[in-house]
Amino acid sequence: MDQARVVAAVEKGLFIDGKWVDATGGRTFDVVNPATGQTLCTVADASPEDGRAALDAAVAAQPAFAAMSPRDRADILTRAFELLHERVDDLALLMTLEMGKPLAEARGEIAYAAEFFRHFAGEAVRIDGGYQTAPAGGARFLVTRQPVGPCLLITPWNFPMAMGTRKLGPAIAAGCTSVIKPAPQTPLSMLALMDLLVEAGLPPGAVNCIATTDAGAVIEPMIRSGSIRKLSFTGSTGVGRKLLEQCAEKILRTSLELGGNAPFVVFEDADLDEAVDGAIAAKMRNMGEACTAANRIYVQSSVIDEFGRRLAEKMSALKVGPGTEDGVNVGPLIDAAALQKVETLVADAVSRGASVLTGGSAPGGDGFFYPPTVLTGVPRDAEMCDQEIFGPVAPLTPFDTEEEVIAAANDTEYGLVSYVFTNDLRRALRVAEALETGMVGLNQGVVSNPAAPFGGVKASGLGREGGSVGIDEFLETKYIGIKM
Repeated sequence: MDQARVVAAVEKGLFIDGKWVDATGGRTFDVVNPATGQTLCTVADASPEDGRAALDAAVAAQPAFAAMSPRDRADILTRAFELLHERVDDLALLMTLEMGKPLAEARGEIAYAAEFFRHFAGEAVRIDGGYQTAPAGGARFLVTRQPVGPCLLITPWNFPMAMGTRKLGPAIAAGCTSVIKPAPQTPLSMLALMDLLVEAGLPPGAVNCIATTDAGAVIEPMIRSGSIRKLSFTGSTGVGRKLLEQCAEKILRTSLELGGNAPFVVFEDADLDEAVDGAIAAKMRNMGEACTAANRIYVQSSVIDEFGRRLAEKMSALKVGPGTEDGVNVGPLIDAAALQKVETLVADAVSRGASVLTGGSAPGGDGFFYPPTVLTGVPRDAEMCDQEIFGPVAPLTPFDTEEEVIAAANDTEYGLVSYVFTNDLRRALRVAEALETGMVGLNQGVVSNPAAPFGGVKASGLGREGGSVGIDEFLETKYIGIKM
């Protein structure tokens, strides 16, 4: 693998109005490989002035892009889907170098990311409306849907390609121009996507990309300018609250995919092998650095010892190391702060009476590694029960009754996803309906799918991404009354 070639091939500037430009004053910042702690490269660091330039480009391009035929926009997305698959190896390596996930998982993310383009290529040509007679007669109702307008898209570091395509797919399909801001930890994947979109036929100004280490100073003026008509943000609940306050001034359309605290419930009648595999899928995807990660694992008391034994056995067999090495299942965490947070949460749980079945301490040395860890007997007042662990730690807590576990699962401000393992159909439906989350996985540990609506309730966000409703977030409904 030619790592230097892959990194060198990516443009490092700001992508504004179809051109690569330097940041104001030549400002740059370092992109760090979390497996080594060493700098991969430097990229342009946008200023508020650069943000305004990107916004101006999106605003200027909006009328022509909205007027482009749905088929032409669909063709751009279809070609981009094909290019992502053609270049999957280089793009996966780039992602592994900047973010840390193993190569096999990175390839999976590129394929997942591409599916958003394919899915929304289909949605682009299915934007519908309506025509009906007024109930009292004498008039007709014409209903049409139009692009919201220029959008601001903000993506996180943990899925640096897929979170971009999940927003860009429906924006392009709907005819909305955009400014997209990737996370400063992982800008390279999104920068690489810009050249790919140009090759796919995207016109200048339709998508603009700026990376910055000063997000507050760059983003807030864009929101308050009145030129942006929609914000789509994936990230922490704390930042989401601040952005929502800023959007209120101009009454912007908002889509917020925020934090999670997913309960994973295993009843005594579940297939334990299936439940263990589901727990590993829900916990260990992306080293546990996912908003959908199983954060609180509740296991019925009669089977918790056996479940814990089987889970610890499989977790301890996972290979930890740089994601570029063969056979590695678990890469590094994103940075030193993430590693310290996991260490602190595990120490707190142990101090409150939890037992370590496997893992439990960082190996030291280069990179930000933490081993797959299983804790059992985690009390419900442990700090990790109230906040996202965002690491490869599976905390097991016993429960006795269905009513008890539903109450415990819902005892959080978050409501993104939950998981339930049981072979009792009536219980499965009863519990799934009672859980206060936007998504539920029944006997499965992965729920994400481009063709399904993704999103949460309560403090986990507003709106949905993906599925047939995903494009609705980028469309306004217009009613035209016609006197006959």
